Amino acid sequence: MCSDTVAALAVSGLGKIYKIYNRPMDRIKELYSVRGRKYHLEFTALENIAFEVFRGETIGIIGPNGSGKSTLLEIIAGTLSATSGTVTRQGTVSALLELGAGFNPRFTGRENVYLNASILGIPKHSLEAKLDELFQFADIGEFIDHPVSTYSSGMYVRLAFATAVSSDPDILIVDEALAVGDIRFQRKCYRRFQEMQASGKTILFVSHSVELIQNHCSRAIFLNLGNIEAIGEPRVVVQAYLEHLFGSEIQQSREVDNSEVARAVDDRDTTTSSSRVVSESSGLDQDHCTQRRSYNPNEYRWGDRRAVIIDYQLQSNSGNDQVVFESGEKLDLMVHVRFFEELTDLIYGCTVKTVDGQTVYGTNTRQHALDISHGEAGATVVIRFQFDLNVVPGEYFISLGVALDDPERDNIAIDRRYDLIHLTVLGDYGGFGLAQMNMSITEI
Repeated sequence: MCSDTVAALAVSGLGKIYKIYNRPMDRIKELYSVRGRKYHLEFTALENIAFEVFRGETIGIIGPNGSGKSTLLEIIAGTLSATSGTVTRQGTVSALLELGAGFNPRFTGRENVYLNASILGIPKHSLEAKLDELFQFADIGEFIDHPVSTYSSGMYVRLAFATAVSSDPDILIVDEALAVGDIRFQRKCYRRFQEMQASGKTILFVSHSVELIQNHCSRAIFLNLGNIEAIGEPRVVVQAYLEHLFGSEIQQSREVDNSEVARAVDDRDTTTSSSRVVSESSGLDQDHCTQRRSYNPNEYRWGDRRAVIIDYQLQSNSGNDQVVFESGEKLDLMVHVRFFEELTDLIYGCTVKTVDGQTVYGTNTRQHALDISHGEAGATVVIRFQFDLNVVPGEYFISLGVALDDPERDNIAIDRRYDLIHLTVLGDYGGFGLAQMNMSITEI
């Protein structure tokens, strides 16, 4: 959350155009052209970018490769000039940009730390007071006195991040570099993010992980082809990003002809098996999910719709079609999938997430080695997910999905319904976190 209404960073009308020359000689020809002839093509990396970032905010930037994310951060950091527009910064800036930037590979890690501090204007005595803490955070041992050219990518990013945060900047900029660090170091970095957030610092970082964006950011920006497609609450921006990524699949959604609609089923019977096939019957093919009390109208859905999730039933000790549950309850979730053509190599999945998008648990039929991979045209398959709701009290969302098992394409979405079901979990719980682990405390 922002600590006040003072903008730590203001970007206005920002644009960046690169001149692309086919041959080095074309630059000389253009320079001395009497008639002002152009020998280059222009590539617009950023166009009319405008936004403000307030003190204490953490802004996540997402977008496909080539969308202008790195260019934007480099301009904000001051390492790249803009073609048009302005960037106004309040306070000191420290940046961790692409891997390899900012360090001289011939220098040792220690020498690079001193060099970086001098560039940032940090007095030598101030740096030396923080050296032990910096080296401890980087945790690269004796390699601190070895040339950076001998470092692995993980060692490099450890030292680079430790150096970037050691100056206690007002604005920290990180461009995807943390993706190369190991899990323990990433966790250490995100703890430092939280400390900086609590002290009112401003953070901008690029990530392809939508969960990181939702978990760590107060706002998000979706960049595409050099333009801001969406800016605002992380969950909304992430949905816009996912729709862009899978938009072609959504547009491929086929309209079902009247004969198929007439044969569709409306079967709401419960089942005790892991899956079953409901034979064809008369009735209209409707989306009964929207009639359920726990249905989330703000769900995000995509897929080619050769099969569709037409209904679900949520049962527990509290009854059927409930929206409020007790922590620890056993849930039965029956998912009805209607097929419009014969499909094989299917995967059915279910994921439980928190309000901010953090995954509590997820699994699918492939991970359980279940052979429920075939669907006949005109039939409805019912898949049963059973699980214990061992989570702390709070709000949760359940996502359901049907996909084709295609390792080369990271599976093909048939019908994926993210945040389809909204649950409220209650209970007396003396703890914190996500999972209810029934921990006891006794004196021995």
